[in-house]
Amino acid sequence: MIRELSPKQRTVMKWWCAENYRDFDAVICDGAVRSGKTLSMSLGFVFWASLSFKDCTFAICGKTVTSLRRNIVVPLVNALSGYGFSCIEKISRSFIDITFRGVTNRFYLFGGKDEGSASLIQGITLAGVLLDEVALMPRSFVEQAIARCSVTGSKMWFSCNPDNPSHWFYNEWIKKAERKNALYLHFTMDDNPSLSKKLKERYKRLYSGSFYKRFVLGQWCCSEGVVYPMFSAEKHVYTGDVQCDRFIISCDYGTVNPSSFGLWGRCGETWYRLDEYYYNSRKEGMSRTDEEHYSALEKLAGDRQIEKVIIDPSASSFIECVRRHGRFTVTKADNDVIAGIGRVSTALNDEKIKINEKCRDTIREFSLYRWNEKAGVDAPVKENDHAMDDLRYFVSEIFKKDSSDSFFAVSVPRD
Repeated sequence: MIRELSPKQRTVMKWWCAENYRDFDAVICDGAVRSGKTLSMSLGFVFWASLSFKDCTFAICGKTVTSLRRNIVVPLVNALSGYGFSCIEKISRSFIDITFRGVTNRFYLFGGKDEGSASLIQGITLAGVLLDEVALMPRSFVEQAIARCSVTGSKMWFSCNPDNPSHWFYNEWIKKAERKNALYLHFTMDDNPSLSKKLKERYKRLYSGSFYKRFVLGQWCCSEGVVYPMFSAEKHVYTGDVQCDRFIISCDYGTVNPSSFGLWGRCGETWYRLDEYYYNSRKEGMSRTDEEHYSALEKLAGDRQIEKVIIDPSASSFIECVRRHGRFTVTKADNDVIAGIGRVSTALNDEKIKINEKCRDTIREFSLYRWNEKAGVDAPVKENDHAMDDLRYFVSEIFKKDSSDSFFAVSVPRD
């Protein structure tokens, strides 16, 4: 049971029965990270459903069911037990039956990670829906979920951290909240009484620039500047040899575009980019075949025992070439660009990766790899990104907690 709630947390839990707010069809909560939106909203959603309906069906949606269980279901079920609820979860069928005062309702769990996810929720009849981290979901999924809310008295609950101001949810829901008959609540870290002053200061130090504005101030703003401004030659570039106990190679493969391979070795808790292969066919005036690139891969590996070779999943012919030779185990890279950039930023901030001074193309690209300020969405410019891509593949494979990360730390210069 939550012992202390801020005024805004109390509002999001009870708006559906408050005289000033109960006629709204939806509630939208956005703002800073760790501001207390998620738990108070999920509790309010279950209280509303349990006291307003009987034997009805609801949906709780996240980017993936894995992240939803981690971020919503586990803390929600633990908190509900303190209020006298009983919860029976059927993991294989992705639903929870929640009973309160003799009334039972069913809550289905859905992941909205891509355009194909809309079909998962199609056809169901809902009395209400909660969409956590709605800004990470495709519009088709969100609109399909909303369309399922056809039971009289149904309501929609949205929460998210801010994104780019061109984002469809910001323009169609937050800016049009009054027209949508939605209650809009903006959260800051001060709206979470369980967050200590020391933790607030730590989050303020962690972020800068656009992501400071988003995650600390809770503002919808554009990304800007270099992608990895925290990269420093003094902190991240080393000279000499390192004694390593594990070795991995990451590959960004290109035919017209450059190919970049990185050799990584682990020493203690740090991974070192020991050497690299970078071939630019435009600069050299000649393309190389898969076999020629494979020969370069063999040379880069030397006589080391390579644990795996991580390759861009779109490089099907090169993947087949490497597998055919039989020496290396191939792992297809996670190519989620934004999540990967977040992981690289965190690894740089924590000094978990270091770059040898002879990896000149990687060091050069760090200074040139920039956000595309004209894109309208968070995306880096597709230039000077080949070593950055192979580095991102490596970090995503080694440092990701799971493939459904919905939150990450990216730092760009504070204005």
